[in-house]
Amino acid sequence: MENQTPMQPLMSMQELMEQQIKQFTSENRYGTAMNYRRALRRLNHYTENHRLPLGALTSEWAAAYEASLIGQGLTRNSVSFYLRTLRAAFNKAVRSGLVPPSDPFRAVYTGVERTRKRAASTDTFRKLLNADLSRRRGLAFVRDLYLFSFCTRGMSFVDLAFLRRADVREGCIYYTRRKTGRPLAIRVEPLAARLMERYSKKASPYVFPILRSSDPNEAYRQYCVALNYYNRRLHRLSELLHLSKPLTFHTARHGWATAARKAGAPVSEISEALGHTSERTTRIYLASFEASAIDRLNRNILASLKKVPGAL
Repeated sequence: MENQTPMQPLMSMQELMEQQIKQFTSENRYGTAMNYRRALRRLNHYTENHRLPLGALTSEWAAAYEASLIGQGLTRNSVSFYLRTLRAAFNKAVRSGLVPPSDPFRAVYTGVERTRKRAASTDTFRKLLNADLSRRRGLAFVRDLYLFSFCTRGMSFVDLAFLRRADVREGCIYYTRRKTGRPLAIRVEPLAARLMERYSKKASPYVFPILRSSDPNEAYRQYCVALNYYNRRLHRLSELLHLSKPLTFHTARHGWATAARKAGAPVSEISEALGHTSERTTRIYLASFEASAIDRLNRNILASLKKVPGAL
């Protein structure tokens, strides 16, 4: 009988995820590590902190876990997030030989439903630009960060927060998107230059006074706190200016994409400008705009029909 290499002893799902969290953290992949921590907390809640052996993760177990998450009132995308994260960790265990090849997640939903994206209109940006916030320095700062994001082709808040003074040279901003790893170069337009000059301090390596630490782990923690804080400030600003839609930093990104599409830019160029790895993601951004454009087209076609007397 042919000799076979014995399978390594099975570990628990919790141990596997804890190992991967340490690895992600050591690689400065703090966002992925945070997602795994969230999924691990949810798993521990379901198992009542009992360890789940990898061999016990079957399709029946996955279906029961999905049903439990749905029963807690989570959205379909949230349920999918927790299941996808477990699947990614489990598949790594398969590749490492810790568990025989199988697909316990084949019968549960691990997709991503499209949600309606809210893009800020160009009128909103004009209103923000002209708002007198001289007596509201806190709101003025978050307004300026929002405008800077729009000026830089919808730079995401994480990239904005970590933007360093050394990244700005020869009239351009050079940075790598933290989400996709794509390098981008953006020409500095006059408004963006004025905003950077307003807040940049020589004592700090960062362009904007959002982060204080140069330690990657601590800086990422500060970023997470800042994102929640400044999105709340944006909501307050939306109320103050009586905007029809509440602002978040993501609406600046969607707003730039929509404005570019309205200006006639092809999807491929918008995708490149945003640093997307796929045009599919860009089309999700533009879905609501494309739908409204088709609705207007249909309205114009119907309006062009001449009404016949006595007809409907």
